[in-house]
Amino acid sequence: MNPAFNLVPPTAETQSGLSERPLISNGLLVLSNGMFFRGKIHGPFQATGELIFNTSMSGYQEILSDPSYSGQIVTMTAPHIGNYGTNPEDMESSGIHAAALVVTQLSRTPSNWRSKKSLPEFLMEHRVPVMEGVDTRALVRVLRSDGEVKGLMVPSDSLHTLDLLREEAMALPSMEGRNLAQQVSTQEPYFWPADTGPVPYRVVAYDFGIKRNILRLMAALGISITVVPWNTPAEVVKEMNPDGVFLSNGPGDPAAVETAIVEVRSLLGIFPIFGICLGHQILALALGCTTYKLKCGHHGGNHPVIDFQTDKIEITSHNHGFSVDEKSLPDHVRVTHRNLNDKTVEGLESLQFPAYSVQYHPEAAPGPRDARYLFQRFVEMMGISNK
Repeated sequence: MNPAFNLVPPTAETQSGLSERPLISNGLLVLSNGMFFRGKIHGPFQATGELIFNTSMSGYQEILSDPSYSGQIVTMTAPHIGNYGTNPEDMESSGIHAAALVVTQLSRTPSNWRSKKSLPEFLMEHRVPVMEGVDTRALVRVLRSDGEVKGLMVPSDSLHTLDLLREEAMALPSMEGRNLAQQVSTQEPYFWPADTGPVPYRVVAYDFGIKRNILRLMAALGISITVVPWNTPAEVVKEMNPDGVFLSNGPGDPAAVETAIVEVRSLLGIFPIFGICLGHQILALALGCTTYKLKCGHHGGNHPVIDFQTDKIEITSHNHGFSVDEKSLPDHVRVTHRNLNDKTVEGLESLQFPAYSVQYHPEAAPGPRDARYLFQRFVEMMGISNK
């Protein structure tokens, strides 16, 4: 039997600090592998996307506002989310990019001196649904065994049958082949000034979904940054004559960002290049490597990575569903960092050009600060190139 899901009509509940009563309804999270989970959806909204889980204990606001999470429904593994609220300073972009949030328990009463709004208020303001009451431990076990799947979040009073919802979930587009960088990138160049003091270096940053903390950390090192759209021609960058080029993080399939790969290839050997996350993958593709979709991506703030240049192990922040295929590396590219959980490539360096990159997030936000030295390496590389 396929009964229609008109089980319980939506109900409204009052939340602390809200002038209006947001809708809270029984909901379903239907996966493309046929499984489904029940919970309470905050907001009269639906959502679709790739289901992923994040192991960070905190930093939910930075995660939600990170453009790298575009097109994804984020499941937090920590059981209690929202207890310190939200504030404008912790935004990593101008809005929320995650499609939806899934939690076990949602805090309605934040307790933190920096808090300006509760997490439910914040999500409601940005019209992003959150489902609570989900057995996230069971959901994570599914994603670990089956891999990241597509998902559909709907109120359970939907007139669609479960079989039809499963079919809709299966028909959702895969992350493979999708150029999401073009959706989150800036449309026009903009300038981010260096902090106080002289400006020794000027950097052009390709925006594939750049996080604000990347700009903050470079500015703190005395770098002024001109952020440009994802498809900016190499000739335009050459006319700007920067001291270095930065390739940012971002969402989607790196192989689908074909224009950027071609332009970065044209910049190799002309300017020092540093890439992070999607920027790492784009640099790798420009150097002749290939990428592939991970069965279960890396999302969290506790991934151990070894830096082969120092033999030190750092705990790092991750968010990526694709990886560089080590077997595809040409002789002029070497691995500089490796993930100690699954042995995947976490960093590369060109032996021909002043160019290097890492798969993880040295800017953290959220996450440990172990890898911030990589920004100083960029400064040092620009200094050597400009002598």
